[in-house]
Amino acid sequence: MKQRLLERLLEEKEMRLKDGLYHQTQISFSYNSNKIEGSRLSEDQARYIYETNTVTMEMVKMIAEDDIVETVNHFSCFDYMLLHTDEELTEDLIKEFHLLLKRNTSDANKEWFQIGGYKLRPNVVGDRKTTAPSKVGSEIQKLLSDYTMRKEIMVEDVVDFHYRFERIHPFQDGNGRVGRIILFKECLKHDILPFIINHKHKLFYYRGLTEYATEQGYLMGTCLSAQDEYEKVVSYFYPDFSGSSQEMKQS
Repeated sequence: MKQRLLERLLEEKEMRLKDGLYHQTQISFSYNSNKIEGSRLSEDQARYIYETNTVTMEMVKMIAEDDIVETVNHFSCFDYMLLHTDEELTEDLIKEFHLLLKRNTSDANKEWFQIGGYKLRPNVVGDRKTTAPSKVGSEIQKLLSDYTMRKEIMVEDVVDFHYRFERIHPFQDGNGRVGRIILFKECLKHDILPFIINHKHKLFYYRGLTEYATEQGYLMGTCLSAQDEYEKVVSYFYPDFSGSSQEMKQS
């Protein structure tokens, strides 16, 4: 029986192995997910923060404090996600992801901004309305109910969940980052090769989300392409994991 990818990531984490798969995943995931949301940190700067747990004077002078804090927060959230991967996806877990990603940011000081809680004010994605604050709780509960009732979770189901989650947009800010953490978690949980959306494909990713209701192929194509890229990284460190890019079931 092959060792699960989750187990290898956790093993490297506990070993504090430098320059391995876990190390590279942490940096790439935090950098790209935050970059999609407008972070001005470079990948080298994100790597420096991760590897040294410090920042340079140049970063302090030139980069918004929230960009640095949210990069560090993503490292912590990824670790928390790995430790809870095999648990059922719940509202409490989703809210905890949000709290970990947004704590100590400038948003945390705003009375109307709930860290680890659903939005209090309406928001939009581009020019698209999202679920009203008063309906977020019930819509998330329905989404989770529909998802957990599936007998077998495939990559298409995880991507569909992501689309529906982003349509609800349950938090005041940080929805994309929370959504992509959930994507990674659920792929790992169900032995599907996870993936990291590259910020360079942001426009394709956004198009996929925008047009998903009429054309699911755009979002699926972007996700499967990202899956192919992560497979190359995984296969470099663990050649025995090479195989189908859509699923990596134990054998």
